[in-house]
Amino acid sequence: MIAFLPMTIPSPAQGVWHLGPVPIRGYALCIIAGVVFAIWLGERRWIARGGKAGEVSDIALWAVPFGLVGGRLYHVLTDYQLYFGEDRNPVEALYVWRGGLGIWGAIALGAVGVGIAARRRGIKLLPMLDALAPGVLVAQAMGRWGNWFNQELFGRPTDLPWALEIDPAFRPGGYADFATFHPTFLYECLWNLAAFAVVMWADRRFRLGHGRVLALYVMTYTAGRGWIEYLRIDDVQLDDVFGLRLNVWTSIVLFVGAAGALWWSARTRPGRETEVYYVDSEETETSRR
Repeated sequence: MIAFLPMTIPSPAQGVWHLGPVPIRGYALCIIAGVVFAIWLGERRWIARGGKAGEVSDIALWAVPFGLVGGRLYHVLTDYQLYFGEDRNPVEALYVWRGGLGIWGAIALGAVGVGIAARRRGIKLLPMLDALAPGVLVAQAMGRWGNWFNQELFGRPTDLPWALEIDPAFRPGGYADFATFHPTFLYECLWNLAAFAVVMWADRRFRLGHGRVLALYVMTYTAGRGWIEYLRIDDVQLDDVFGLRLNVWTSIVLFVGAAGALWWSARTRPGRETEVYYVDSEETETSRR
C-alpha cells in the first residue's frame, strides 16, 4: 500500500538573476507579465464595445506609471516605519524593484491616469474602466507570484499539505521556529482568477455597462481580499484598527461602496452604453482623429 505524504510548496532559491550587471527580478517579471495581459485583454474588450484599436495601449502609457506611483505611495504611507526613523534609509522608499506595491493605491491612482488619458482622447471613462477591469484581476493574480519570489506577505503558520516553505531569513519576528505558512499569494491568485471568471460571465450574460463591470470587479476582489488579509502576519504600521487590519477595513468599505454603486447604476442607467466617445465638441472630434 502506498503512503501519500503531505507535500509543501517550496519557495524559490532566488528571486533575482543577473545578466552581467543587469538584475532580472522575479517580482518585476510578474508585474510586467500582468500588465501586458491586462493591456491585451483590455484592447480586445474595448474594440468589442465600440472603441478603436490602439487606444488601450495609449491609455496604459498614463495608467501604468500612475498606478506604480500610487501603489508605492500607499505602501510607504502604511508601512512608513520601514523607511523612516532611526537606522532607516528614506531613499529605500524609492526602491520599487524590491517589492512593496499597495494594490489600493495602484488602483486608485491608476484610475486617475486612465481618466486623464481618456479625457484627452474624448473617451468616456466608465466604458473604458469596464473594458479594463477583468484584465486587471488576472494581472493581480500574476503579480502575486512576485510575492512568492520575494518570500513575503505569507500567512500564519500551518501544516496543511499545501503549506508554503519560508527560509529562516524571511520569517518575521516571533515565527523563527515555524517553517511552513499559509501561501496567501496562491490563495489570492486563485481567488482573482475565479473572480475574473465570474465578472466575465456576468458581463456577457447581463451586458453590464455604466461602470457595473468595475463595481463587480471591486466587489469580487474585496470579498476575497478581506479573509486572505486576515491570515497574513506581515507587519504594517496600522495593523490593528478596532480589532482588524487596515486592509480588511478597506476591503469592507470598498465592497459596500461598490455594491451601492452597482445597485444605483442598475436602477438609474440599465443596459450598456451605445456610445463610448464624447461627441459634443469639435475639440473632442479632433482628439479622436
